[in-house]
Order: sequence, then structure tokens, then C-alpha cells
Amino acid sequence: MPMSSRGIVWSGSVLAVLAIAAVAGAYLIYPDFFHPPTVTTAVAIRAPVSEAIYGTGTVEPERWAKVVPLQRRRLVELCRCEGQAVKAGQVLGRQDDAEERSALHQLEINNEQLERDLNRALRDRDKSEATKTEYEQRSTQFEESKSRINAQKVRLDALVLRAPLDGMVLRRDGEVGEIVGPTDVLFWVGPPAPMQVVAEINEEEITRIAVGQKAFLRSEAFSTQALRATVSQITPKGDPTRKTFRVYLLLPRDTPLRIGMTVEVNIIYREKTAAIVVPNEAVSGNAVQVVSNGERLSVFRSRSGFAAAVTSRSSAMCRRTPQCCHRRARIWLTVPESMWKM
Repeated sequence: MPMSSRGIVWSGSVLAVLAIAAVAGAYLIYPDFFHPPTVTTAVAIRAPVSEAIYGTGTVEPERWAKVVPLQRRRLVELCRCEGQAVKAGQVLGRQDDAEERSALHQLEINNEQLERDLNRALRDRDKSEATKTEYEQRSTQFEESKSRINAQKVRLDALVLRAPLDGMVLRRDGEVGEIVGPTDVLFWVGPPAPMQVVAEINEEEITRIAVGQKAFLRSEAFSTQALRATVSQITPKGDPTRKTFRVYLLLPRDTPLRIGMTVEVNIIYREKTAAIVVPNEAVSGNAVQVVSNGERLSVFRSRSGFAAAVTSRSSAMCRRTPQCCHRRARIWLTVPESMWKM
């Protein structure tokens, strides 16, 4: 039976709607097919790049020492000498020694009596065998008494806080009247210069670090300044708990850093004086997209990953064409022929 004109019109309308829907769906799924992406231009350059090991550290003097009390006693004297120069042995503070002084006084009284007894026995020593024996006993007691007095004086002196070395009082903690003990640091003493950074480096990366390597430091207090240091020492034994090694970095004498500041450390262990550097936005994963004659090609960058540690990433493998493009980042990279012929 022949199809009516109304049926033909209806079928044509359905096909038209389906075609429009298919085109709309394709537009939503593949918009770049209908509207090619717009890109900005960039030029690859040759520049020095570096690979660094990251860590954190604290600024310290090269030589310094803590002053801590040996016994838990009350503070009766404490100098206000932060920033002042001191000599080794100089008194910085005292703990309460009333008990020790009382004991010393009693020992000295007993010693005086023993000395009088010894002198009397000395006069009678040759009278008989008994007096000779008594003299020897008195002499032994007198020597023991002197030893006890010397030991008590040592205990008394231990309550005096002294500078352990020549230098400056870098910091003072505590106040008169407080009870302090061996766990309380009261003074930090040492020469204020030269200074160093004591950094903690992950044990997985310590094999790449060597004495003499350069390092760049970052401090929030000097965020706009370029701070430098040099690796001077690496501790032979690491910390098995934290899985880190201690690295010492010598600071120049004109550094603006101060003792006690914390810094971020980047130790340079590999450098390349002339690498091809492209913007980060032009790199997608392990590849840089290359366009030649309207065709887009993917070219992998160096497998060594040398450029992964620098701000700008290298496209040293982009050699076949002078133009590279990353579609999503909207970057069009122009690589001069002198660079991609490597």
C-alpha cells in the first residue's frame, strides 16, 4: 500500500530531529572538533637548570654549649647578660647552697678537732707503742676528714653556673626563685660567628650529597633575598627513627640570618649549564605535544627526569619540529632549530 504524503512528512521530521540531536551530542562530547582550541605562544630558551635535595634546618653557631644545673635546686642568682661577652669559667648564676654550706661548716669544725687531737698524739708518739698506734689512727682520721671537706667543696661548686667556653651569652632562660634541674637549659653560650645551618636530610637522598656542594636557603624573614651556604660536614650516623641524616652547611659571614632561625634548604647536586627550558603549562605528563603540518604528535621528554626538580621543565626530546603545543593548557611552544637539533 503506498505511503501517504503525511507519513512521509512525519518520517522526514523524525530523521531531521535525530540528525540535529546527533550533531548536538557530538558538539557536547567533542567541542574541540567544532571549535579548535585557542593557544598562546611561548618560546623555548636555553638556560642553566639544577637538581636539588630538599630539607629543613636551623641556624646555629659552629661552636656553642648549653649550661644546665647538675642538681635540682632553687635559683638564687642569675645574671642578666644576654648578648654580653663572657670568658670560660665566668659565673653566670647560682643555686641555693645553704644545705651544702652548713654541711661544709660542720666538717670543718670536726676537722679542727681532729687536727688538735693529731698534734697531741704527735707529741706523745714516742712514749710507748700505744701512743704510736694512736698517732697513726689520728693521722688517718685527719686525712679522711680533709678528703670529705674537699668532696663537699666540689658539691658546693657544682651549684655555681659557669660559662663553659669563651663567647657570648646567646640566650638566657629562667628567673631567680625558680626550681630548676638537669633537664632545664638556663644559658646558651658560644661565639656568634661563624654560623652554620644544621639540616635534616632524608636517608634515601643522602648518597647524593657531598662536602663542598652549594645550597640555596629560603627564610620567611628574608623571602626576597638569595641566601647561600656550602655543605661542610655530613654526620656519619643517621637517625634510624626519623630516617634522616644531619648535614652541616657553612654560612657566609655576611649572611642576614640569625641564630635560631629555621630555613628551607635546597642542596644542589646536579647542574646543566644549557638545557632547553619550556613553561610548565606546555608539559603534559611525560610528553610535549608537537604540531607539524596540521598534525599533532606526542613526543616523550627525557626519561632521566632531570628537569623534574626545577621550576621550568625541559623539553630536550622535542627535536623533530620547531613547534610544540599542549592542547589543554592552551600553550603553543616555538622551539628554534638551533635547539631541537641536539
